[in-house]
Amino acid sequence: MHDGVPVVKLLVHFGRELRNEGLPIGSDDVNNFCNAVAVLDPGDVDDIYWSGRATLIARRDHILTYDHVFRRFFLSEPETESDEESPSPSPTTTHAVLQIPDSEIEAEGSSDEEEEAALGLVASDAEIARDKSFAACTPEELVALKRIMARIRLTPPMRRSRRRCTDGARSRPDMRRMARKTMRMQYEPPTLFWTGRKLRVRPLVFILDVSGSMSDYSRNLLQFVYSSKRAASRVEVFCFGTRLTRITTALDLPRLDDALADATQLVSDWDGGTQIGESIKEFVQHWGRRGVSRGAIVVICSDGHDRGDPSVLAEALEQLSRLSHRIVWMNPHKGDAKIFHPNTLGMTVATRYVDSVVSCHSLRSLEDFAARLPEFR
Repeated sequence: MHDGVPVVKLLVHFGRELRNEGLPIGSDDVNNFCNAVAVLDPGDVDDIYWSGRATLIARRDHILTYDHVFRRFFLSEPETESDEESPSPSPTTTHAVLQIPDSEIEAEGSSDEEEEAALGLVASDAEIARDKSFAACTPEELVALKRIMARIRLTPPMRRSRRRCTDGARSRPDMRRMARKTMRMQYEPPTLFWTGRKLRVRPLVFILDVSGSMSDYSRNLLQFVYSSKRAASRVEVFCFGTRLTRITTALDLPRLDDALADATQLVSDWDGGTQIGESIKEFVQHWGRRGVSRGAIVVICSDGHDRGDPSVLAEALEQLSRLSHRIVWMNPHKGDAKIFHPNTLGMTVATRYVDSVVSCHSLRSLEDFAARLPEFR
Protein backbone atom coordinates (compact mmCIF):
# COMPACT_ATOMS: atom_id res chain seq x y z
CA MET A 1 0.00 0.00 0.00
CA HIS A 2 0.95 3.65 -0.28
CA ASP A 3 1.01 6.51 2.14
CA GLY A 4 -1.11 9.65 1.92
CA VAL A 5 -2.92 10.64 -1.24
CA PRO A 6 -2.06 7.60 -3.41
CA VAL A 7 -4.01 5.34 -1.04
CA VAL A 8 -7.05 7.60 -1.22
CA LYS A 9 -6.87 7.65 -5.01
CA LEU A 10 -6.64 3.86 -5.02
CA LEU A 11 -9.76 3.50 -2.86
CA VAL A 12 -11.67 6.04 -4.95
CA HIS A 13 -10.69 4.18 -8.11
CA PHE A 14 -11.97 0.94 -6.54
CA GLY A 15 -15.32 2.61 -5.83
CA ARG A 16 -15.44 3.73 -9.46
CA GLU A 17 -14.85 0.13 -10.57
CA LEU A 18 -17.78 -1.01 -8.43
CA ARG A 19 -19.96 1.71 -9.92
CA ASN A 20 -19.00 0.57 -13.42
CA GLU A 21 -20.25 -2.91 -12.50
CA GLY A 22 -23.68 -1.50 -11.71
CA LEU A 23 -23.51 -1.13 -7.93
CA PRO A 24 -25.10 2.04 -6.46
CA ILE A 25 -21.91 3.53 -4.97
CA GLY A 26 -22.09 7.21 -4.08
CA SER A 27 -19.46 9.71 -3.01
CA ASP A 28 -20.60 9.46 0.63
CA ASP A 29 -20.09 5.70 0.51
CA VAL A 30 -16.55 6.11 -0.83
CA ASN A 31 -15.83 8.73 1.85
CA ASN A 32 -16.99 6.33 4.57
CA PHE A 33 -14.85 3.62 2.98
CA CYS A 34 -11.74 5.83 3.13
CA ASN A 35 -12.45 6.78 6.75
CA ALA A 36 -12.85 3.12 7.71
CA VAL A 37 -9.57 2.13 6.05
CA ALA A 38 -7.80 5.05 7.77
CA VAL A 39 -8.86 3.72 11.18
CA LEU A 40 -7.56 0.23 10.33
CA ASP A 41 -4.38 -0.85 8.51
CA PRO A 42 -4.21 0.32 4.86
CA GLY A 43 -1.54 -2.30 4.22
CA ASP A 44 -3.77 -5.19 5.33
CA VAL A 45 -5.86 -6.61 2.49
CA ASP A 46 -8.30 -8.17 4.96
CA ASP A 47 -8.99 -4.79 6.57
CA ILE A 48 -9.57 -3.20 3.17
CA TYR A 49 -11.95 -5.97 2.13
CA TRP A 50 -14.14 -5.85 5.24
CA SER A 51 -14.06 -2.04 5.36
CA GLY A 52 -15.48 -1.92 1.83
CA ARG A 53 -17.89 -4.74 2.57
CA ALA A 54 -19.28 -2.82 5.54
CA THR A 55 -19.45 0.65 3.96
CA LEU A 56 -20.10 0.06 0.26
CA ILE A 57 -22.48 -2.91 0.24
CA ALA A 58 -26.07 -2.49 1.42
CA ARG A 59 -27.75 -5.50 -0.24
CA ARG A 60 -26.89 -9.16 0.00
CA ASP A 61 -27.18 -9.78 -3.73
CA HIS A 62 -24.40 -7.22 -4.35
CA ILE A 63 -21.81 -9.24 -2.41
CA LEU A 64 -21.01 -11.52 -5.35
CA THR A 65 -20.21 -8.58 -7.64
CA TYR A 66 -18.19 -6.91 -4.89
CA ASP A 67 -16.09 -10.07 -4.41
CA HIS A 68 -15.37 -10.35 -8.14
CA VAL A 69 -14.30 -6.72 -8.44
CA PHE A 70 -12.20 -6.91 -5.27
CA ARG A 71 -10.30 -9.99 -6.46
CA ARG A 72 -9.70 -8.41 -9.84
CA PHE A 73 -8.67 -5.00 -8.48
CA PHE A 74 -6.62 -5.75 -5.37
CA LEU A 75 -5.47 -9.34 -5.93
CA SER A 76 -5.01 -9.15 -9.72
CA GLU A 77 -6.94 -12.37 -10.22
CA PRO A 78 -8.25 -13.02 -13.74
CA GLU A 79 -11.95 -13.32 -14.43
CA THR A 80 -13.30 -16.87 -14.40
CA GLU A 81 -16.63 -18.26 -15.48
CA SER A 82 -17.17 -20.00 -12.17
CA ASP A 83 -15.46 -19.88 -8.83
CA GLU A 84 -15.58 -23.65 -8.71
CA GLU A 85 -13.06 -23.82 -11.54
CA SER A 86 -10.50 -21.78 -9.58
CA PRO A 87 -11.39 -21.92 -5.87
CA SER A 88 -9.60 -19.79 -3.33
CA PRO A 89 -6.60 -21.49 -1.74
CA SER A 90 -6.90 -22.93 1.73
CA PRO A 91 -5.59 -20.81 4.61
CA THR A 92 -3.34 -23.69 5.64
CA THR A 93 -1.29 -23.47 2.44
CA THR A 94 -0.12 -19.88 2.68
CA HIS A 95 0.98 -17.53 5.41
CA ALA A 96 -1.56 -14.84 4.59
CA VAL A 97 -4.69 -15.54 2.57
CA LEU A 98 -7.58 -13.14 2.17
CA GLN A 99 -10.67 -15.07 3.22
CA ILE A 100 -13.35 -13.80 0.86
CA PRO A 101 -16.66 -15.64 1.27
CA ASP A 102 -17.42 -17.67 -1.81
CA SER A 103 -20.89 -16.25 -2.49
CA GLU A 104 -21.25 -17.91 -5.87
CA ILE A 105 -20.79 -21.40 -4.45
CA GLU A 106 -23.27 -20.66 -1.69
CA ALA A 107 -25.79 -19.40 -4.23
CA GLU A 108 -25.47 -22.53 -6.32
CA GLY A 109 -25.87 -24.68 -3.24
CA SER A 110 -22.86 -26.94 -3.78
CA SER A 111 -22.14 -29.54 -1.12
CA ASP A 112 -19.43 -29.14 1.51
CA GLU A 113 -17.77 -32.36 0.39
CA GLU A 114 -17.28 -31.11 -3.18
CA GLU A 115 -15.89 -27.79 -1.96
CA GLU A 116 -13.41 -29.49 0.39
CA ALA A 117 -12.28 -31.81 -2.40
CA ALA A 118 -11.69 -28.90 -4.78
CA LEU A 119 -9.80 -26.92 -2.14
CA GLY A 120 -7.71 -29.96 -1.28
CA LEU A 121 -6.76 -30.44 -4.94
CA VAL A 122 -5.63 -26.83 -5.32
CA ALA A 123 -3.78 -26.95 -2.01
CA SER A 124 -1.93 -30.08 -3.06
CA ASP A 125 -0.83 -28.60 -6.41
CA ALA A 126 0.23 -25.33 -4.81
CA GLU A 127 2.17 -27.13 -2.08
CA ILE A 128 4.11 -29.13 -4.69
CA ALA A 129 4.91 -26.03 -6.75
CA ARG A 130 5.87 -24.00 -3.67
CA ASP A 131 9.17 -25.89 -3.27
CA LYS A 132 9.83 -26.11 -7.00
CA SER A 133 12.33 -23.82 -8.69
CA PHE A 134 10.79 -21.09 -10.84
CA ALA A 135 12.95 -22.24 -13.74
CA ALA A 136 11.37 -25.73 -13.60
CA CYS A 137 7.74 -24.67 -13.12
CA THR A 138 5.16 -25.12 -15.86
CA PRO A 139 3.04 -22.15 -17.00
CA GLU A 140 0.07 -23.52 -15.03
CA GLU A 141 2.17 -23.77 -11.87
CA LEU A 142 3.48 -20.24 -12.34
CA VAL A 143 -0.11 -18.97 -12.54
CA ALA A 144 -0.95 -20.74 -9.26
CA LEU A 145 2.18 -19.34 -7.62
CA LYS A 146 1.30 -15.87 -8.87
CA ARG A 147 -2.01 -15.99 -6.98
CA ILE A 148 -0.32 -17.14 -3.79
CA MET A 149 2.43 -14.57 -4.14
CA ALA A 150 -0.16 -11.79 -4.30
CA ARG A 151 -1.20 -12.71 -0.74
CA ILE A 152 2.24 -12.58 0.87
CA ARG A 153 2.38 -10.02 3.65
CA LEU A 154 5.69 -8.30 4.13
CA THR A 155 6.48 -6.84 7.55
CA PRO A 156 9.49 -4.51 7.37
CA PRO A 157 11.71 -4.26 10.44
CA MET A 158 11.28 -1.36 12.81
CA ARG A 159 13.89 1.11 14.02
CA ARG A 160 14.00 3.35 17.05
CA SER A 161 13.81 7.03 16.24
CA ARG A 162 15.40 9.82 18.24
CA ARG A 163 12.01 11.13 19.32
CA ARG A 164 10.55 9.81 22.52
CA CYS A 165 6.98 9.11 23.47
CA THR A 166 5.14 8.15 26.62
CA ASP A 167 5.11 4.41 27.27
CA GLY A 168 7.09 3.85 24.07
CA ALA A 169 9.67 1.15 24.75
CA ARG A 170 9.57 1.65 28.58
CA SER A 171 13.29 2.28 28.62
CA ARG A 172 13.43 4.85 31.42
CA PRO A 173 11.08 6.67 33.83
CA ASP A 174 9.36 9.82 32.58
CA MET A 175 10.61 12.20 35.25
CA ARG A 176 8.96 15.33 33.80
CA ARG A 177 5.52 13.74 33.68
CA MET A 178 5.86 12.36 37.19
CA ALA A 179 6.97 15.78 38.46
CA ARG A 180 3.96 17.51 36.89
CA LYS A 181 1.68 14.81 38.28
CA THR A 182 3.18 15.21 41.74
CA MET A 183 2.59 18.99 41.77
CA ARG A 184 -1.03 18.56 40.64
CA MET A 185 -1.60 15.94 43.35
CA GLN A 186 -0.09 18.19 46.05
CA TYR A 187 2.98 16.05 46.61
CA GLU A 188 1.17 12.75 46.91
CA PRO A 189 3.07 9.67 45.63
CA PRO A 190 2.70 9.70 41.84
CA THR A 191 2.12 6.82 39.49
CA LEU A 192 5.27 5.53 37.80
CA PHE A 193 5.32 6.68 34.15
CA TRP A 194 7.70 5.48 31.47
CA THR A 195 9.09 6.94 28.28
CA GLY A 196 10.82 5.37 25.29
CA ARG A 197 11.81 5.99 21.72
CA LYS A 198 9.26 5.83 18.95
CA LEU A 199 9.37 2.96 16.50
CA ARG A 200 9.46 3.69 12.78
CA VAL A 201 9.41 1.40 9.77
CA ARG A 202 12.75 0.92 8.10
CA PRO A 203 12.71 1.71 4.37
CA LEU A 204 13.19 -1.12 1.89
CA VAL A 205 15.15 -0.83 -1.36
CA PHE A 206 14.97 -3.62 -3.96
CA ILE A 207 17.57 -3.69 -6.75
CA LEU A 208 16.60 -6.39 -9.26
CA ASP A 209 18.85 -7.98 -11.87
CA VAL A 210 16.85 -8.37 -15.11
CA SER A 211 19.72 -9.51 -17.33
CA GLY A 212 19.62 -12.59 -19.54
CA SER A 213 21.11 -14.89 -16.89
CA MET A 214 18.20 -14.03 -14.55
CA SER A 215 15.44 -14.50 -17.14
CA ASP A 216 14.01 -17.57 -15.33
CA TYR A 217 13.58 -15.63 -12.09
CA SER A 218 13.34 -11.89 -12.84
CA ARG A 219 9.60 -11.77 -13.60
CA ASN A 220 8.68 -13.80 -10.50
CA LEU A 221 10.92 -11.61 -8.35
CA LEU A 222 9.25 -8.55 -9.82
CA GLN A 223 5.84 -9.99 -8.89
CA PHE A 224 7.08 -10.58 -5.34
CA VAL A 225 8.40 -7.02 -5.11
CA TYR A 226 5.06 -5.73 -6.44
CA SER A 227 3.22 -7.61 -3.67
CA SER A 228 5.73 -6.33 -1.12
CA LYS A 229 5.29 -2.74 -2.24
CA ARG A 230 1.51 -2.96 -1.88
CA ALA A 231 1.83 -4.49 1.58
CA ALA A 232 4.55 -2.25 3.04
CA SER A 233 5.31 1.44 3.07
CA ARG A 234 8.55 3.20 2.04
CA VAL A 235 9.60 0.73 -0.64
CA GLU A 236 11.85 1.74 -3.56
CA VAL A 237 12.40 -0.56 -6.54
CA PHE A 238 15.18 -0.43 -9.15
CA CYS A 239 16.07 -2.72 -12.06
CA PHE A 240 19.41 -3.10 -13.77
CA GLY A 241 21.10 -4.96 -16.58
CA THR A 242 23.74 -2.72 -18.07
CA ARG A 243 22.16 0.42 -16.57
CA LEU A 244 20.01 1.31 -13.57
CA THR A 245 16.30 2.16 -13.91
CA ARG A 246 13.90 3.26 -11.17
CA ILE A 247 10.48 1.58 -11.53
CA THR A 248 8.89 2.54 -8.20
CA THR A 249 6.16 4.69 -9.74
CA ALA A 250 5.33 2.03 -12.34
CA LEU A 251 4.48 -0.44 -9.56
CA ASP A 252 1.92 1.95 -8.07
CA LEU A 253 -0.76 0.73 -10.49
CA PRO A 254 -3.51 -1.37 -8.85
CA ARG A 255 -3.38 -4.23 -11.39
CA LEU A 256 -0.35 -6.50 -11.47
CA ASP A 257 -0.30 -7.00 -15.25
CA ASP A 258 -0.49 -3.26 -15.91
CA ALA A 259 2.28 -2.56 -13.40
CA LEU A 260 4.58 -5.21 -14.89
CA ALA A 261 3.89 -3.96 -18.41
CA ASP A 262 4.80 -0.38 -17.46
CA ALA A 263 7.90 -1.57 -15.61
CA THR A 264 9.19 -3.60 -18.57
CA GLN A 265 8.66 -0.64 -20.88
CA LEU A 266 10.82 1.55 -18.64
CA VAL A 267 13.67 -0.99 -18.56
CA SER A 268 15.45 -0.81 -21.92
CA ASP A 269 18.04 -3.52 -21.18
CA TRP A 270 15.73 -6.35 -20.13
CA ASP A 271 17.32 -9.81 -20.79
CA GLY A 272 20.55 -8.14 -21.86
CA GLY A 273 24.03 -7.96 -20.39
CA THR A 274 25.04 -7.44 -16.77
CA GLN A 275 26.99 -4.59 -15.20
CA ILE A 276 26.38 -5.06 -11.47
CA GLY A 277 29.22 -2.84 -10.29
CA GLU A 278 28.36 0.08 -12.57
CA SER A 279 24.65 -0.18 -11.70
CA ILE A 280 25.22 -0.18 -7.94
CA LYS A 281 27.71 2.66 -8.35
CA GLU A 282 25.06 4.65 -10.19
CA PHE A 283 22.54 3.91 -7.44
CA VAL A 284 24.94 5.12 -4.76
CA GLN A 285 25.81 8.33 -6.61
CA HIS A 286 22.32 9.36 -7.73
CA TRP A 287 20.05 7.81 -5.08
CA GLY A 288 21.92 6.41 -2.11
CA ARG A 289 23.70 9.62 -1.19
CA ARG A 290 20.43 11.53 -1.44
CA GLY A 291 19.04 9.53 1.44
CA VAL A 292 17.17 6.69 -0.31
CA SER A 293 19.39 4.02 1.26
CA ARG A 294 20.12 5.81 4.52
CA GLY A 295 19.09 3.47 7.33
CA ALA A 296 17.38 1.16 4.80
CA ILE A 297 17.42 -2.57 4.14
CA VAL A 298 18.89 -2.86 0.62
CA VAL A 299 17.95 -6.12 -1.12
CA ILE A 300 19.98 -6.98 -4.22
CA CYS A 301 18.47 -9.78 -6.32
CA SER A 302 21.11 -11.16 -8.69
CA ASP A 303 23.02 -14.33 -9.56
CA GLY A 304 26.32 -12.47 -9.39
CA HIS A 305 27.29 -12.84 -13.06
CA ASP A 306 29.08 -9.51 -13.56
CA ARG A 307 30.84 -8.65 -16.80
CA GLY A 308 32.35 -5.47 -15.41
CA ASP A 309 35.42 -4.68 -13.36
CA PRO A 310 35.35 -6.44 -9.94
CA SER A 311 37.06 -3.45 -8.32
CA VAL A 312 34.14 -1.22 -9.34
CA LEU A 313 31.69 -3.65 -7.69
CA ALA A 314 33.78 -3.80 -4.53
CA GLU A 315 34.02 -0.02 -4.25
CA ALA A 316 30.29 0.45 -4.90
CA LEU A 317 29.30 -2.16 -2.29
CA GLU A 318 31.69 -0.67 0.24
CA GLN A 319 30.07 2.75 -0.19
CA LEU A 320 26.59 1.25 -0.08
CA SER A 321 27.37 -0.62 3.13
CA ARG A 322 28.28 2.68 4.79
CA LEU A 323 25.02 4.34 3.72
CA SER A 324 22.55 1.52 4.34
CA HIS A 325 21.60 -0.34 7.50
CA ARG A 326 21.94 -3.83 5.99
CA ILE A 327 22.59 -5.36 2.59
CA VAL A 328 20.79 -8.61 1.77
CA TRP A 329 21.78 -10.44 -1.41
CA MET A 330 19.16 -12.76 -2.91
CA ASN A 331 20.79 -15.34 -5.18
CA PRO A 332 18.67 -18.02 -6.92
CA HIS A 333 21.71 -20.32 -7.21
CA LYS A 334 21.90 -20.67 -3.44
CA GLY A 335 18.90 -23.01 -3.62
CA ASP A 336 18.11 -24.85 -0.41
CA ALA A 337 21.74 -25.02 0.75
CA LYS A 338 22.31 -23.75 4.28
CA ILE A 339 25.88 -22.69 3.51
CA PHE A 340 26.44 -20.76 0.29
CA HIS A 341 29.70 -21.07 -1.60
CA PRO A 342 30.18 -18.30 -4.21
CA ASN A 343 30.31 -19.70 -7.74
CA THR A 344 30.97 -16.45 -9.62
CA LEU A 345 33.56 -13.70 -9.33
CA GLY A 346 30.86 -11.13 -8.60
CA MET A 347 29.52 -13.11 -5.64
CA THR A 348 33.04 -13.72 -4.35
CA VAL A 349 33.54 -9.96 -4.22
CA ALA A 350 30.05 -9.23 -2.85
CA THR A 351 30.14 -11.66 0.11
CA ARG A 352 32.70 -9.45 1.85
CA TYR A 353 30.27 -6.52 2.02
CA VAL A 354 26.78 -8.05 2.32
CA ASP A 355 25.24 -8.97 5.66
CA SER A 356 23.27 -11.98 4.48
CA VAL A 357 22.87 -14.17 1.40
CA VAL A 358 19.44 -15.75 0.95
CA SER A 359 17.80 -17.78 -1.79
CA CYS A 360 15.08 -16.66 -4.18
CA HIS A 361 14.68 -19.66 -6.49
CA SER A 362 11.20 -20.73 -5.33
CA LEU A 363 8.08 -19.45 -3.64
CA ARG A 364 9.11 -21.17 -0.41
CA SER A 365 12.38 -19.23 -0.34
CA LEU A 366 10.53 -15.93 -0.87
CA GLU A 367 8.13 -16.78 1.97
CA ASP A 368 11.10 -17.58 4.21
CA PHE A 369 12.65 -14.23 3.34
CA ALA A 370 9.38 -12.44 4.15
CA ALA A 371 9.24 -14.24 7.50
CA ARG A 372 12.88 -13.39 8.32
CA LEU A 373 12.69 -9.76 7.24
CA PRO A 374 11.64 -8.39 10.69
CA GLU A 375 14.87 -9.89 12.06
CA PHE A 376 17.01 -7.54 9.91
CA ARG A 377 16.61 -4.67 12.37
